[in-house]
Amino acid sequence: RSRSLPADTQLLLLAAAADPTGDAALLCRVSAQLGVAEDALAPAEAAGLLVVDNRVTFRHPLVRSAVYRDAPPPDVRRAHDALAAATDPDTDPDRRAWHRAQAVQGTDEDAAAELERSAGRARARGGLAASAAFMQQAATLTPEPGARARRALEAAHTKHEAGASEAASELLAMAAAGPLDALQQARVELLRARIAYHVARDGEGPVMLLKAAESLAPLHPALSRETYLDALDAAISTGDPGMGSAVRDVAEAARRAPAPPGSPRPADLLLDGLVTTFTRGHAAGVPELRQALAAFCDGVSGDPATDADIRRWGWLAARTAMTVFDEDLFFTLGAHHMRSAREAGALATLPAALLVQSVMLVLSGEFTRAAEQTEAAAATKAGLHLHTRLILAAWRGHAEEAAEITSMIGQAGPARGRSAEMTIAGYALAVLHNGSGDYAAAQSAAARGIESEGLKYNNLIYSELIEAASRSGQLESATEALAELTARANAAGTPWALGLAARSQALTTPGPAAEDHYRDAIDHLARSRMAAHLARTHLVYGEWLRREGRRQDAREQLRTAHDMLTTMGAEAFAQRAARELRATGEHPQKRTAQPTDALTAQELHIARLVAAGATSREVGTQLFLSPRTIEAHLRNIFRKLGITSRRQLRDMPLS
Repeated sequence: RSRSLPADTQLLLLAAAADPTGDAALLCRVSAQLGVAEDALAPAEAAGLLVVDNRVTFRHPLVRSAVYRDAPPPDVRRAHDALAAATDPDTDPDRRAWHRAQAVQGTDEDAAAELERSAGRARARGGLAASAAFMQQAATLTPEPGARARRALEAAHTKHEAGASEAASELLAMAAAGPLDALQQARVELLRARIAYHVARDGEGPVMLLKAAESLAPLHPALSRETYLDALDAAISTGDPGMGSAVRDVAEAARRAPAPPGSPRPADLLLDGLVTTFTRGHAAGVPELRQALAAFCDGVSGDPATDADIRRWGWLAARTAMTVFDEDLFFTLGAHHMRSAREAGALATLPAALLVQSVMLVLSGEFTRAAEQTEAAAATKAGLHLHTRLILAAWRGHAEEAAEITSMIGQAGPARGRSAEMTIAGYALAVLHNGSGDYAAAQSAAARGIESEGLKYNNLIYSELIEAASRSGQLESATEALAELTARANAAGTPWALGLAARSQALTTPGPAAEDHYRDAIDHLARSRMAAHLARTHLVYGEWLRREGRRQDAREQLRTAHDMLTTMGAEAFAQRAARELRATGEHPQKRTAQPTDALTAQELHIARLVAAGATSREVGTQLFLSPRTIEAHLRNIFRKLGITSRRQLRDMPLS
């Protein structure tokens, strides 16, 4: 139908298709630029292709696409040129720059420079994907080779941060064609190392990043320090002693990092704290690490952290908060990282933010919310979502699901050696087997997990190993782990740390002397947010009391444990508590079914957001789903809950 229209109509119709705003006033100005009559669209309206009133509305999005894609390139450039001329450079400079760029045939430095300015504005707003797109187009339009290489390099870095590593690699090839100065060449190698680590996540990553850090040291000290921190982060996650990338080796190399060129930034403080921790010991590093984490939160120790700092280092900072057992910093940094990554669309770092938040929610006993974050992580298509699913399945006691995910992780990275994938599996399986009471299997899994510098660094594995080893008769192994955990807990001095250490001490203490440690553990953990560990402490204390022949006291502890574990969804631990209760002569009460039990974790999350007043589009944006998909989920939610409207949903108990 569009091909049969008059030539002026086709041209103005093409301009309308090239403008996503649907601004009728803009189209009037465009018609003047093109030298066609304002009513030139009337035949297109008569053909049923679009409607023009206050806005220009195409009959269907595919009509717009077909008109645009079918047009000859010279007409497309002419339409964009008219749109650029008709767009106000003061109120909408970025749209004008984009139209102007689409109108160029060949190269145009002025258009490229305008796009570069748009890229800067987009980045300042937190729009990484838009910034990368502007800069990529700017590089393509740049006639001078040196400027083209510079812009391609900037576009590549931003593309990678936005989660488009393949596109970033293509832009690196453009940048590498040069000419490049020494610093630019070093930045090319840096991004190659980051992309290689992001894609493979193997022990080669820390080695490549160390080389990049060393080459940057005389050229850009601040960037060199950041790259040493990158290398340490990579080594903590995937360091392989066989490749010279063990964490201590990388930390020793990082001691050669240049001094900060000005007042220390949060990343500088974090680098120094980690180097101290891995070269001089955990207790020596705790004060410096606390100072660094405080700087990420409020900047009191130096320059304040920017959103870019939070996106870049939030994952490592939150894990470091686990190292010093500081749950307040842990939750604060995790929330900051999540917010910043979401707002900027930083898909390279968002999966890590979701993983950290999921672990936080599991440890605090909020399994349903953790499952919601796992669903969001899966939507990013990043492999890290398997970790969140595995940890949650383990704490829930879902053995078949955990085995399936472990197999998937192994198949996804068989050549990665002792990487984060398999060592997190060791931790998760230790939790799973401790929950079911298979302590020999738990001890074996924990022993594999503790080989990981990453798990030793964030303290997750010690209490699992101690419970498994003490219950399976491996007292030497339990004693060694207890000594390390106690030293770390004393250095941290937080209720979370002291509670885990006291519980672990109780598990390894024979006779009546254990009771004081159990009581201390409960007192400490009750003052923390780590509800899952508090519930498990009531459980092991109740088990000890029953074995001491104190049935009445045991029932009180086991009843508390059973209620807490059942409510949060830790099914295997809850069943363990139920077995112990029955052994005391008491039958545990079953949890009352709730209407929301029929909802999946994602449906419950959507229901809560909608009940709070969010639109389908707003919910979709948060969960990386289309509004149409959200509407489909809502229909299922309404059917399962026996309701018909959003208003009724607001009145439902969704806790």
